[in-house]
Amino acid sequence: MLRTSDEFRAGLRDARRVVYRGAEVDDVVAEPELRTAVDHSAICFDISFDEDHRPLAVDTEDGQAFSAYFGVPRSSADLERRGRLIEATSALGGGSIVLKEVGSDALFGLLRALDGEELERARAYHAWCRHADVALAVAQTDVKGNRALAPHEQPDPDLYLRVVDEDATSITVRGAKAHTSFSANADELIVLPTRAMAPESRDYAVSFAIPVATPGLELYVSPYSAGDAGRNPFEFPLSSRHKLLESLTVFDDVVVPKDRVFLLRDARRAGALATAFVDYHRFTAISYKLPLVDAFVGAAMEIAEMNGIARASHVREKVGRLVAYAETVRGLRDLSALRAREGANGMWLPDPLLVNMAKYAFAHGFQEATGTLIDLSGGLLVTGPGHEDWENPDVRPVLEKYFAAAAAAEPRLRMLNLIGDLTARDFGGYQAVLAGQAEGSLEAEKMMMLRSYDPAPARAYARRLAGLDVPALA
Repeated sequence: MLRTSDEFRAGLRDARRVVYRGAEVDDVVAEPELRTAVDHSAICFDISFDEDHRPLAVDTEDGQAFSAYFGVPRSSADLERRGRLIEATSALGGGSIVLKEVGSDALFGLLRALDGEELERARAYHAWCRHADVALAVAQTDVKGNRALAPHEQPDPDLYLRVVDEDATSITVRGAKAHTSFSANADELIVLPTRAMAPESRDYAVSFAIPVATPGLELYVSPYSAGDAGRNPFEFPLSSRHKLLESLTVFDDVVVPKDRVFLLRDARRAGALATAFVDYHRFTAISYKLPLVDAFVGAAMEIAEMNGIARASHVREKVGRLVAYAETVRGLRDLSALRAREGANGMWLPDPLLVNMAKYAFAHGFQEATGTLIDLSGGLLVTGPGHEDWENPDVRPVLEKYFAAAAAAEPRLRMLNLIGDLTARDFGGYQAVLAGQAEGSLEAEKMMMLRSYDPAPARAYARRLAGLDVPALA
């Protein structure tokens, strides 16, 4: 079935335990600072229907419509279609990820990495999520404690999520996960291992799914990305309408039914499951970032025209670099789908080398891109007038007179405020951290590029050119 955005919002009114700014939140939909994030995530339900309530962005099976996000990738064309769906949804979300992307990535990782009884459980769970149009969050990153120590070596054993008890029908888990996007405004939570595990850390090799309202699950939502409910669209054209919720997700002896457990004390497969999710999630990352880099290019061109500097050679060179940046990421995304291949269980995955190259190119170029936007905009990004000034009929004529340039004051100020939101304010800072850390760090991407690259042809060619006829060293 397909749920409406109002049905999605209604489903969030349950017994979930959410702590925000030091206080428990009774209703995440009614809390003003969280409601903006709920409405942002509702976009992925709104796109399922057109103005006349006819289904859009859906797949069908046996005459039943379901969200296209749950469509299992069985070909290169399926992955290309998924990438364009994510890109289009992100464009509606101001260049930010919306909701259904991450959870479906986790489902695909489960369907690819598991086998036997665990695979059947994952297939049943995927079918249920698709039928019920479930909003899924993913908890993968453990808080980790001392990074030099393995999970079982930590002085506090709860710094990685672990199994503390088991009976015939359930397991009990304790610990915490960090950076959990959408947890406070999702229906269910999929838990995945964060890394490969040694046999001694087998209690930490666990994966399962539970409702967000499960007793013992506690969500401590960060105020950073949630923002301020009083933001106005003049000063904050993006962050007044588009926000994400991130949480510290604490499991205080949470009981999980075994029919929801996908990995249990199997250290051998923990790393493979973690990577299976990442292979899809980084493809999602480069797809949802494309509207953001498009916004950089468009805003740079607009503000250059408005400031009267568009024809200057140094400005054209800067804008040209931004175009190359945006289209490099897009081209690598498209090529990663084109070069997709079939993996385990008939699941197709995008080319991991190209996916990580695209993510690396995006993250590596992000600071230069934002710096270019700031350079083209000037100091008004942080010294311009506020919403109250602009709305005051006595003040506004002064602003219109003195903030006019090659364009009138209003469009120029509105474009500057968009760029300020993207670069100079807390939303821009949030995006800068995401660029380097979300969906994997630059170091993680370099590591995956080296793992995915076949060096044999290049090394053999270099040896032939050097006149060497002995085999290359391993």
